[in-house]
Amino acid sequence: MKYKTSGTCSQLIDFEVEGDTIKSVAFTGGCNGNLKGISALVCGMKVDDAISKLKGIKCGFKNTSCPDQLARALEQYKQQSISG
Repeated sequence: MKYKTSGTCSQLIDFEVEGDTIKSVAFTGGCNGNLKGISALVCGMKVDDAISKLKGIKCGFKNTSCPDQLARALEQYKQQSISG
């Protein structure tokens, strides 16, 4: 799934979920090393666990961050999976 970010340096998050487990995450733009690290850490993690750990993280004076945007993307994925 592709998710267009808002309010961050990254512009796009491309991720894959299998069942309830995150299989891959790739950010376009943003802080390359940090985002590769976040991607590596959440791969293999349950979607709900990643959301609970990442949601609400802020970057500087912004109301969001790349990790928070990933949590929002995963929440949207869950909503679409439920509704179908």
